[in-house]
Amino acid sequence: MAIHAADVDMSDPVIIIATLCLFIGAIGKSAQIPLYTWLPDAMAGPTPVSALIHAATMVTAGIYLLVRAHFLFDLAPSVLNLVSYVGIATSIFAAIIALRQNDIKKVLAYSTVSQLGLMFVALGVGAYTTAMFHVTTHAFFKALLFLGAGSVIHALHGEQDIRNMGGLKNEIKSTYWIFLIGTLAICGIFPLSGMFSKDEILAVLFEKNKGLWALSLFSSLLTAVYMFRLLFLTFFGTYRGDEHTKSKIHESPMVMMAPLWVLAILSVFGGILNLPHLIGGESYGKMAHFLDPIFSHSKLTTEHMDAGLEIGLMALVVGLVVSIGFVLYNIYVKKESLPKPDMSLRGVEALVAKKFGVDELYDTVISKPVLGISRFFGQKVESAFDGISGFFFVTGFKSIGNSLRKIQNGNVEFYLIMMTGSIVALMILQFLVKI
Repeated sequence: MAIHAADVDMSDPVIIIATLCLFIGAIGKSAQIPLYTWLPDAMAGPTPVSALIHAATMVTAGIYLLVRAHFLFDLAPSVLNLVSYVGIATSIFAAIIALRQNDIKKVLAYSTVSQLGLMFVALGVGAYTTAMFHVTTHAFFKALLFLGAGSVIHALHGEQDIRNMGGLKNEIKSTYWIFLIGTLAICGIFPLSGMFSKDEILAVLFEKNKGLWALSLFSSLLTAVYMFRLLFLTFFGTYRGDEHTKSKIHESPMVMMAPLWVLAILSVFGGILNLPHLIGGESYGKMAHFLDPIFSHSKLTTEHMDAGLEIGLMALVVGLVVSIGFVLYNIYVKKESLPKPDMSLRGVEALVAKKFGVDELYDTVISKPVLGISRFFGQKVESAFDGISGFFFVTGFKSIGNSLRKIQNGNVEFYLIMMTGSIVALMILQFLVKI
């Protein structure tokens, strides 16, 4: 018998178990703690593939799963709280790791994990439309940043270490402007798309949970730190690579740049999809209206906050991000500070650069034991099984084959006798059957 979600009691054990299972699937699909390590590793592939993985359905499917199954999660407040806590932990943890990464694509990979965490925080407080809005704008500027990174790598003939870059804004100007737009968008600078979607998350959190708002704001500011660091070390200062590569630096061809400019335009104007109500969002086909059929029976509602308060929060976030930009410009451009060599890092810096040793921990606790068990079964158990099956089956069939082989002796007279005997035997058998 079918059971409708509307007929299920709030926090019913069955709903709790069902939503937990769905959330665990979303954790793996959308790279949340503890199942996030695959996403940074996946960026080792070709850059266009990285852009698709980080911007399209590969990682955002977990977000979409929770949105479409919202009618179940609305009935499980405890699971929604867990969604928020896992999201904020992932967002801050990944942002901290990104601070000490020097591979241009790896910084962006951990940035994706961090941004996905913010989306889960929004889902956890029931702001489903807000989460989908950030999914959409994030697709624009993260694809832009990855393809922009690909243009940089192309210009430097495969170099990905930002410590070997610098001064590229005068060498590959189009790529620089594209990367600048992507950086400002993900940092949340007005009036780019990232500001509107990230501000909406922070506004909802300020209304519903001040603690989550403060932690999410901290994560957003960390985003500004690692992205401005990436921008300044890559495009400003003087070139730090070898002279041979420097002599061959060139802008990417138009076939590569055209899609980037399309994404740059979307990164600038994508916020129009869900403008805040205080600047006329209701009259611009707000995304919430587009998703109304999905949430028509939702038990959770989000009220608009006071316009003055929302403007104040916007100004606070943008002001802090701009301040961080100026501080980092002073550090990495004016003072020309460079990341320390890996061997000289100590304490917390070394721990962050090693990504808190999570990969090594998983390798020790999970990968090596599983591989050991696999080798045991492959070398011992399978060999023993082969021996037993070989003795009982192979030897037996081989004996039968050897016996039957004697019948095929090449003697025509023997074949005629066997054929005649078989015909006589069949005739006798047919006669006996009739009797």
